[in-house]
Amino acid sequence: MEKPVIQKIVVVEGRDDTRRLQEVLTVDTIETNGSAIDDAVLTQIKAAQATRGVIVLTDPDTPGQKIRQTILQAVPDVKQAFLRQGQAQPEKHKSSLGVEHASNKAILAALSHAHTTTAAAPVQITKQQLHDAGLTFGADAKWRRQQLGNILQIGYANGKQLYKRLQAFQISPAAFQAAVAQLDHHQED
Repeated sequence: MEKPVIQKIVVVEGRDDTRRLQEVLTVDTIETNGSAIDDAVLTQIKAAQATRGVIVLTDPDTPGQKIRQTILQAVPDVKQAFLRQGQAQPEKHKSSLGVEHASNKAILAALSHAHTTTAAAPVQITKQQLHDAGLTFGADAKWRRQQLGNILQIGYANGKQLYKRLQAFQISPAAFQAAVAQLDHHQED
């Protein structure tokens, strides 16, 4: 069976991530080699974005988020793909977390749902709507944000970052409301 081809270059944290992606796809990667990204790697990412485009796929943890933020500051128009924590853990060793542990299906889904950040995007979803949806306050607000991030394929974020991410990714009010309705239905079960 022929592997799907990704034209854009995927930025990952290390060689295990590259190996895993290449098991699933025909893809070129740039490895950051951890969260201390040097200028040479950022220059390489900028060049890749100018020629082929870039998708950032980091581990769903704090160092992965730090890498993502560093790249976005240097190259704000890259696409971003997200894995949920549960998708990036091996079956036996739940303490390990990384892209290298994700299933073929999770990797393909994350890359197919990559988002581009839009700078100075108009507000489509208000902070009040986040509050009303139980995403910023309440006993289960964190759980609801995690689930919303999964549904919309935008990753987990705290309340303040969720607001920014919804605007930056231009999530429509209709998509937001549908995701909240799905959350509410799931919570009733």
